[in-house]
Amino acid sequence: MTPISLENRAVLAVDGPDAVAFLQGLITHDVGLVAPGRAVFAGLLSPQGKALFDFHLHAGDDGAILIDVAAEKAEALLKRLNMYKLRKAVTLARRDDLAVLASWSADILGGAPADARTAALGARWIGPAGSAPAGAEAYDAHRLGVGVPDSLDIGSDELLWLETGADLLDGVSFTKGCYVGQENTARMHHRDKVRRRLVPVTLAGDPGDAVEVKDAAGRACGKLRSRLGEQAIVHLRLEEAGKPLFLGDAVVTVQRPAWLETAW
Repeated sequence: MTPISLENRAVLAVDGPDAVAFLQGLITHDVGLVAPGRAVFAGLLSPQGKALFDFHLHAGDDGAILIDVAAEKAEALLKRLNMYKLRKAVTLARRDDLAVLASWSADILGGAPADARTAALGARWIGPAGSAPAGAEAYDAHRLGVGVPDSLDIGSDELLWLETGADLLDGVSFTKGCYVGQENTARMHHRDKVRRRLVPVTLAGDPGDAVEVKDAAGRACGKLRSRLGEQAIVHLRLEEAGKPLFLGDAVVTVQRPAWLETAW
């Protein structure tokens, strides 16, 4: 399998002497960990700890940090970062000459950096635009098969960062120091207050246009976030995970991939 380009992603560049320090005070993970061959998954949160943007950080040339973000959120993220920039020695730009590349082929994995969330997703890196065929749909099918949520599932200003599974997918550091939304995020973690999460499910039957996941008594206990065939991601109360669940006329079965095992 040759690498594919994720045409639904965009690349932003954060450059300048203050690039690392600038991002370090804003986002959920330790920017100092970013290095050639090692990416970092992180988020930019609201002060209340809700996910506004999720993204991957990659090492660029001459100390630049490259941000791999959903294309539909790229301009909004660029605007938000510029708002925080103030007088810092940082330049921010969209890099349309670059693309997000991915592969989950065994012959590629040995020479490319693993996806920062889980190695089960395969490799993910930044390369020249136009260097690989478009493959976002194939990637989403692979990702849902592994059971990992993505930007579409996370949304913007809807879910608390830990509800997205970011703590289980290496998307937050609890030791790096302050960032926007840290207080509520740290409190939820240390008090074990995560009661809802994005979880992968399989559907048996026809869900129709239903978006609410319901229990056997018809009570809503979750919400559909995305779906591709019988694979889906739902935002669910964890206490309901082992009970009979339904989405329209479809039976919902919660999957428990290795990355999610510690959630229960």
